[in-house]
Amino acid sequence: MSSPEAAAGVDDAVRELLLLMPRMVGRVKKLPVPEALRSLDLAPRHLSLLSCLLLDGPMTVNELAARLRVAPTTASLLIGDLSRKGVLERREDEADRRRRIVAIAPAQEPAITAWLAPGAAAWRKALAPLTPEQRRLFVDTLLAYEAAVGGEGPGAAPH
Repeated sequence: MSSPEAAAGVDDAVRELLLLMPRMVGRVKKLPVPEALRSLDLAPRHLSLLSCLLLDGPMTVNELAARLRVAPTTASLLIGDLSRKGVLERREDEADRRRRIVAIAPAQEPAITAWLAPGAAAWRKALAPLTPEQRRLFVDTLLAYEAAVGGEGPGAAPH
């Protein structure tokens, strides 16, 4: 394929994505926050943390920090914020009493599950037909887009 044809193909994909992304964001924003969670003023960073706990179950602060790709102090601040709001609970690790295990508070779990599980199910449905390599390429492409929009790393858009 020649360079102009390749550029036209990329531009076609860009046009399609520029139409798709606002629709996707709009649909996600329309998902109603459960009544039990509305007063908690949850931010996207909280949703990522809750999604990790929902998908993977209780874990330590360091494990959560690694999954969220943030410093343990940042994860600890988020956990503290959600603990004060009654969304999370922290308990001693039975195997090592110096460590704390973080979990979604049982009283909040049904509302969080009802809210976040459909998004995870939609991603599973979309990604299931792909090979592991195709899934990795998809995720890496979204990460590259995020970095370019944020002005980070190679290929980033100039400010």
